[in-house]
Amino acid sequence: MKILQVIPSLAAAHGGPSRALGIIESALRKHGIVVETATTDDDGPGQVNGRPTGVPLNEDGATRWYFRKRLDFYKVAPGLGRWVGQHARDYDLVHIHALFSYTSAAAAGACRRSGVPYVIRPLGTLSSYGVARRRPWLKRLSLAWVEGPLLRDAAAVHFTSGAEQREAEALGIPMRGVVIPLAVEPPEAGDPTLLRARFGISAERRILLYLSRLDPKKNLEGLLRGFALCRDRLADVCLAVAGAGPPDYSASLQALAGDLGLGEHIVWTGHLDGALKASGLAAAQAFILPSFSENFGIAAAEALAAGLPCVLGNGVALAEEVAESGAGISVEPEPGAIAAGMVRVMADDAVRQAMAGRASALAADRYSVAAMGRNLKRLYERILG
Repeated sequence: MKILQVIPSLAAAHGGPSRALGIIESALRKHGIVVETATTDDDGPGQVNGRPTGVPLNEDGATRWYFRKRLDFYKVAPGLGRWVGQHARDYDLVHIHALFSYTSAAAAGACRRSGVPYVIRPLGTLSSYGVARRRPWLKRLSLAWVEGPLLRDAAAVHFTSGAEQREAEALGIPMRGVVIPLAVEPPEAGDPTLLRARFGISAERRILLYLSRLDPKKNLEGLLRGFALCRDRLADVCLAVAGAGPPDYSASLQALAGDLGLGEHIVWTGHLDGALKASGLAAAQAFILPSFSENFGIAAAEALAAGLPCVLGNGVALAEEVAESGAGISVEPEPGAIAAGMVRVMADDAVRQAMAGRASALAADRYSVAAMGRNLKRLYERILG
């Protein structure tokens, strides 16, 4: 079986789509599936990654094709459109990641002309938050004339959670939805003292870890205000905010923390990777991600795999499953509810320890590389069967 994946960008963005696609590529290869990926050379607004374009490259054992991005808007890359039109028949199936992109429309069009089945993973673009927040009028128009037909004709629409599927289906577009969660690799063993030493966190202080981008969607303002509400009840807790974002936005968050009197109770680590990231996961007692919207929540899945109970905003797609399994709790993304969630997990050792055991079990059962590879293979075989 030979599969082509198409995605608008693999821009690093601290691991985002590049990391997820790399795990998918690895999972499929372990099941004997030949997989190649076509994308643009996008590396952020106005930037390209410098990769050779139009030729196959071997990157970490994966074959990838890059094509020149001509416009940031919709990641327009005519070379990719021409190439996939000529080569779609070389593959048994095409797996398209994201919508509202030139690359997605071009790949789906090529598949329809060539009679090759395709699967679409919306990548969160059909959530109510995503549709309403960014260019809503343009997205409604595009849904009617471009994305709607692509979704209706897809052999399957790949959602990574039941919550993401329900939000998409509420749009009223007929589609063949299937839920296959993304995978996270098992965390490397971390030295919990490394993070503490680097950022001056004493051994007597417990750590509540936020590990994600600094972005308004993540509801960090709600997190800070919620932490201020329960600071007296969690006097020994240090909130470690691990992530990077636009300098102006990062400065505004730190200013808000100062206004709330949280200065000595928060550590701003910036982006963590490698040994420091592993140390953060090992040192923390719990994880928090109070986002308004997450189509999956890779950071939360990584925290679960590290055995951390999670406090998740109910806009995080994994929140419902985490709460139902007893591996954490789901909260409304407003300060009072976030504060109550933090207190519930951090103030009771017995509750937290029970959640930790369930967190590891949930991650192994639902979010492992083996599980995702097995489920994708079954989906492809069913479509081609």
